[in-house]
Amino acid sequence: MTPPTAGVPRERALPEPMLSPSIAERIPTRVYARAHDVNVVVAHEIASLIRSRAAAGRRCVLGLATGSTPTGIYEELVRLHREEGLSFRNVVTFNLDEYFPMQPEELQSYRRFMREHLFDHVDIDMANVHIPDGTVPADMVRRQCEEYELAIDREGGIDLQLLGIGRTGHIGFNEPGSGRTSRTRLITLDRVTRKDAASDFFGEENVPLRAITMGVGTILQARRVVLVAFGEGKAPVVARAVEGPVTQHIAASFLQEHANASVVLDRAAAAELTRCKCPWTIGPVEWDARLVRKAIVWLAQKSKKAILKLTAEDYNEHHLQDLLATKGKAYDLNIQVFRELHRTITGWPGGKPKTAKQPGDADRPQDRIYPKRVLVFSPHPDDDVISMGGTLIRLADQGHEVHVAYQTSGNIAVSDADALRFADFAADFNKVFGFDGSRTADFETSIQKKLRGKKPASVDSPEVQQLKGLIRRGEARDAATLSGVPEERQHFLDLPFYETGRVRKKPLGEEDIRLTVELLRRVRPHQVYAAGDLSDPHGTHRTCLAAVFKALERCRNDDRDKVWFADCETWLYRGAWQEWDVETIDMAVPLAPDEVARKRAAIFRHQSQKDRAMFPGSDDREFWQRAEQRNRATAKLYDELGLAEYEAIEAFVRWDGAPLD
Repeated sequence: MTPPTAGVPRERALPEPMLSPSIAERIPTRVYARAHDVNVVVAHEIASLIRSRAAAGRRCVLGLATGSTPTGIYEELVRLHREEGLSFRNVVTFNLDEYFPMQPEELQSYRRFMREHLFDHVDIDMANVHIPDGTVPADMVRRQCEEYELAIDREGGIDLQLLGIGRTGHIGFNEPGSGRTSRTRLITLDRVTRKDAASDFFGEENVPLRAITMGVGTILQARRVVLVAFGEGKAPVVARAVEGPVTQHIAASFLQEHANASVVLDRAAAAELTRCKCPWTIGPVEWDARLVRKAIVWLAQKSKKAILKLTAEDYNEHHLQDLLATKGKAYDLNIQVFRELHRTITGWPGGKPKTAKQPGDADRPQDRIYPKRVLVFSPHPDDDVISMGGTLIRLADQGHEVHVAYQTSGNIAVSDADALRFADFAADFNKVFGFDGSRTADFETSIQKKLRGKKPASVDSPEVQQLKGLIRRGEARDAATLSGVPEERQHFLDLPFYETGRVRKKPLGEEDIRLTVELLRRVRPHQVYAAGDLSDPHGTHRTCLAAVFKALERCRNDDRDKVWFADCETWLYRGAWQEWDVETIDMAVPLAPDEVARKRAAIFRHQSQKDRAMFPGSDDREFWQRAEQRNRATAKLYDELGLAEYEAIEAFVRWDGAPLD
């Protein structure tokens, strides 16, 4: 039912951007602390435009994008429709692109995407919806593209065009080489784009080679353009588009020539902008402790010197005169930051017992609580050993009561070939040893038939999903046991949000949070470890981290949890995609060569993810290679900064209680 105040927005304070713009930016850019803030701000701009056009008796023409970036914006628009009466009856939409060929009901169809995320939940007239047709014969595509341009012209052009950005800098599917005046057309997809889309298609080999896309010229004719980006993975290309030259190699850079374009980012996507990476090079800054540490680490890397070797001349030559003038001598600053980094290094991630004091440990505090109860949250069944396997082994070896919670089944990441191999083995095993009862035999035959008859990129049946989940569970159990975590401390939560059988998941729900809270109350941990890697290409890490944060928040505010929660600290690790910047690291756990080997052995227990994982993201390396090389790179950086030399280092950041989204 339409609320009585339909069409009348409630007064609501919108989030404020953080960090002032810099002169290096050639497109007006706003940075917000959280992705949720970006979603709210952009959705409210769109809603305001819809309402103003309706009040003037005019239609609002929107250019819409697909992919993971705009889903939160669409979710907020749906909320505004349901709770604040925002009507879409006067809205006309033109989508940027569609794969070719593509049937409208396929899982990867952008027509289906738009219905699921927006159109089926609002009062838009579907006659006003325009999406390129991926079913037309190849010889009719050019005519369709011309008609698409004419349809936009008949509506008087696009009022607001929403964009994401790909790793190649593409907007829509305008790959490198797309010209400024290009129009709607059929285009061949870049290999990087196809690799990034591989998770949606259950493998790169299933991604279409071509797509129909609005051209750069079509996009630039919109009266207003808003480009949105999230996560560390987008940061390099965002910086090139916003601060670099206009070039056909980065189609998004053409937005610099638009009179009314904006870029809206979360803090992670803005990380490579000058205002975030080295703001002191473009003007005065407020020197807090974290920024001082960041600047000196940056200076050491630029100068290729250890921190304690930096001189006043180094500071002066690299735009850091103001730091010396504000905070004191180079020698004192060097010592300060060196000691801060040195204090992050510990071989005792769970704390040191009083009985473990050794020569040279006079300044190392002993913990009041030892051993500790430790709860490691692993979004997928292998993230624990990939991301913090060395620390996990260290915690278990040092006598702590270590628990691992596998938040999702990870079933979608098992290939059909692996699942069929297990199903065939089970059938043969039962026949050989006489366990092939009629129900068992029927079940095995059903799974085998479904796997053999399954089309690529189609959704698994519930039985196949269950089998794939069992494969991942067995691998996780084997790896955790090898790492020193006994079976009774391995917890498989199988959070419901994940169990769709599709790459796209349901939103985080009450049941996901309840299951997490129950485990926290059962274990009553002194330490919680959670995955803070938000560059996970299909978003599971972000959702799993939100579940942990919301569960911890409930425990913090519940009287029955106050005693154990007062002694609980939360550490964030990063996974296979990114590492923490060294200035943000609060705990660095060094690994000896034999511990690196043990970690690798634990990762190898995940055989279904070995050699060629289903969802490798943009990195061709195997997960164990990414982990080792990242850990070694962190150790190498500590060494270059003048600290001790180690084989590898796993890094962690202490969570300060701030919300994720």
